[in-house]
Amino acid sequence: MVAASQVGKSELELNIIGYIIDEDPGSILFVHPTTIDAKEFSKLRIAPEIRDCPTLRKKVAAPKSRDSGNTVLQKTYPGGILTMCGSTEAHALASKPIRYVLGDERDRWATSAGNEGDPWELAMARQTTFYNAKAVEVSTPTIKNVSAIANSYAEGTMERWKSKCPHCGEYHEIQWKDIRYEYETKEVNQKKTYKVTQILYVCPGCAAVSDEITMKRQPARWEADNPDAYAHGVRSFWLNAFVSQWARWETIILKYLNAIGNSKKLQVVYNTCFGELWEDRGDLEDEDSLMERREEYPAELPDGVLVLTAGVDTQDNRMEYEIVGHGHFGETWGIEKGVVMGRPDEDSTWDKLDEVVFNRYFQFADGVKLRTSMSFVDEGGHFTQEVRQRCRARIGRKVFCIKGMPGPDRPYTAPPKQMKIVVNQKVVSSCWQYQIGVDAGKLLIMDNLSVKTKGSKYCHFPRRDDYGSGYFAGLLSERLEYDAGKKQPWIWKKIPGHERNEALDCRNYALAAFKAMPKNLDAIDRQLKTMRGQRVAETAPVIPRPRPRKNPTGSALRKHYDEW
Repeated sequence: MVAASQVGKSELELNIIGYIIDEDPGSILFVHPTTIDAKEFSKLRIAPEIRDCPTLRKKVAAPKSRDSGNTVLQKTYPGGILTMCGSTEAHALASKPIRYVLGDERDRWATSAGNEGDPWELAMARQTTFYNAKAVEVSTPTIKNVSAIANSYAEGTMERWKSKCPHCGEYHEIQWKDIRYEYETKEVNQKKTYKVTQILYVCPGCAAVSDEITMKRQPARWEADNPDAYAHGVRSFWLNAFVSQWARWETIILKYLNAIGNSKKLQVVYNTCFGELWEDRGDLEDEDSLMERREEYPAELPDGVLVLTAGVDTQDNRMEYEIVGHGHFGETWGIEKGVVMGRPDEDSTWDKLDEVVFNRYFQFADGVKLRTSMSFVDEGGHFTQEVRQRCRARIGRKVFCIKGMPGPDRPYTAPPKQMKIVVNQKVVSSCWQYQIGVDAGKLLIMDNLSVKTKGSKYCHFPRRDDYGSGYFAGLLSERLEYDAGKKQPWIWKKIPGHERNEALDCRNYALAAFKAMPKNLDAIDRQLKTMRGQRVAETAPVIPRPRPRKNPTGSALRKHYDEW
């Protein structure tokens, strides 16, 4: 059974267990993703079921003593025993004959139980001696082409829950693509909030519209796409949250709206609400579509830019940089992409960087100017100590060295660390280093590039040579791919023919600098309007908080952080 959240998967398993114990006893193996999951399910679901059902309470001994046969992971009853375990416990899966096998959240299982292979196949092998064995696996679907429950679903009858249209009388599955809605957007504390004003279902057969209450009250039935599987004794079912009595359509739509622009959140919505497999969308954008997006800027800085940051990628013979403008709600503008030729250990190279990046002013059409507020320079490669020295000398301009840290669990930005500067094997000083979760940054960039409407999270690019086909080939040089053989299966890989990824790295570092810097975009916006002679609405007065009592360690801590 493939199902979204809140449609009764756990209740199905609980009813199966109750029926077996009371009506058709036999040994049950109930497999969960981990042993912790098994213990929690036992305590929170199995134990209350036995306690509250008189017939089960009579047959399962009370857990009053160590030899009662009723423990957290084992429940004995006349004619059988219920054993619960995690998918990694090979000895529990292969050590005893089992008539009934139940599997919960199949897509979250380990790919192998130790070194003994697929956990589901190991469990099924325990049923060989039973002519009347039964197996049930349920799960919320996950990723297309690697979802175990989707593969099992394809082996069965492939039944879908279809509702009758009140207009044409045909039966159709209620799917996300057939939901129409309208909503209003409101900005609260620099965050967008949504209010859904209308929701309708459009019948794919007759195009007539119905509301949620009507569709949930309509007759419905299972219809099989592969009825031949009846002959093999395998039935499979697919169910989404749109037919659930516990999930309102408005709640599902709000989850979707709040997840737009974030792949991880969108995957959760697709899997748990829509009941759909998630497919990597990293290939939706290409160089040609981004080239077509380019626009004419009226000046060096287009309206909407409030802050400038820079990302600098270090190579042995050059420094590549990009200056990025940032506005409200994650909207960005590519301002300039360039290269400074020269070795990273030469002062002339850094003098040129001062001129074109760190100390340079950029101008709006009305003459107002901005310069970069923070710059991140990659210290990787063969010139780590030299980069640290130069960044320390420019700390007054908020130029920091950074180190890229790959891995899906790395936060995008974190507080900086003091690192030693070593010359001729001697520590001569120290500097502040930011460690950047580059994988998180790449995902953010790809999510933003997929936004098609100008506004929140949209990426603007100027129609100039520095933002030509070579730039976009570098910006789209990597994509997220799934490798089931890896401990962390989602990894970033270079696309064949896109070996140069400096543009992606520079954009990554510039976005990280914006994330790391303290800022108040509303205050900056008001200041720019004042500089332009525009009238600024008065803000509510800020009531000062009482000053905290002095802490003897506070002065030492402030001294420690004064430098950056």
